[in-house]
Amino acid sequence: MDPEPFLRGVAWPGTPKVPYPRAKPSDAYRLPIDTWAQAQIPVGVRLELTGDAAEVEITYETKTDDPGIRGEGGGVTFQLWRSDTLVDEEKATHPEGTARLSLGSGGDRAVIYLPAAMRPLVRDIAGIGGDLVPAPVQPRWICYGDSVAEGWLASAPALAWPAIAARTCALDVVNMGYAGAGRGEIVVAEHIADAPAAVISITHGTNCWTRIPHSVALFRAGLETFLDVVRQGHPETPILVASPIVRPDAEETPNRLGATLADLRAAMEDVVRGRMAGGDGRMRLVEGRDLVTEEQLADAIHPNDDGHRALAAALGLALEALVEEFGAEAN
Repeated sequence: MDPEPFLRGVAWPGTPKVPYPRAKPSDAYRLPIDTWAQAQIPVGVRLELTGDAAEVEITYETKTDDPGIRGEGGGVTFQLWRSDTLVDEEKATHPEGTARLSLGSGGDRAVIYLPAAMRPLVRDIAGIGGDLVPAPVQPRWICYGDSVAEGWLASAPALAWPAIAARTCALDVVNMGYAGAGRGEIVVAEHIADAPAAVISITHGTNCWTRIPHSVALFRAGLETFLDVVRQGHPETPILVASPIVRPDAEETPNRLGATLADLRAAMEDVVRGRMAGGDGRMRLVEGRDLVTEEQLADAIHPNDDGHRALAAALGLALEALVEEFGAEAN
């Protein structure tokens, strides 16, 4: 069967080189090179299905067998989940292969996470011992951020906080987390503004301390402009902004422009509070500093699996509250 009706987490049409892009391919020339490099990895892209088949067979290709710096945690297997239960898993091969996964039992949808690090293309899916049906489409959530949103260093794509929160909150997450590259670029804000969404989350900041250092004034102005552009395309869409999680080496250490991560976090929170006080009734703030403890960091920067679960619980609750309050109609 054509896999396209089963695909979720894809906001833009693909190309032969990038079948499941996480930014607009036709606009790649305007993106920073590191952002586009991350956007070519299909983080969060998955198949969602129901039906009475006993197994699903997936025919696929992969563009690489090098999982990159994250290793297997970036995704080198097909994993089939129902809610929070891993039902079956099979390691992907290069350059092509066929995976057969048990669908287990239960009436809820089956979610199949792809081996994202190997940049797969699903060619065909088939039900074994019964029929497969695309799962009903859920409200779209655009999740913008940096490496934490992309899922570093969860042990598998399904255990990244956006994946957990999407399963819990019944949302179709489009993961726009760009490791080392999510800095609030205006081009990305334009992509978000142009894409239909029922709810949006914005969770960047740490790369503005280190990768391309920002002063407090530059960060504040950039965030104001980023939110302006997103609001141009989504005047009524609920937006959740979460400030950066703890990063011990950055909290009180000035970057070359004199800003600590604590300074940037305070600026982000101040901007969002100002917008809420100024009349943006569909924007909410979650203070990020204490969402994850230092013990829940795998490398003193990125959450471990327990940290991702903590983020999913806190931010998922906030997302659910926004959807419940304002509805889930994409615009």
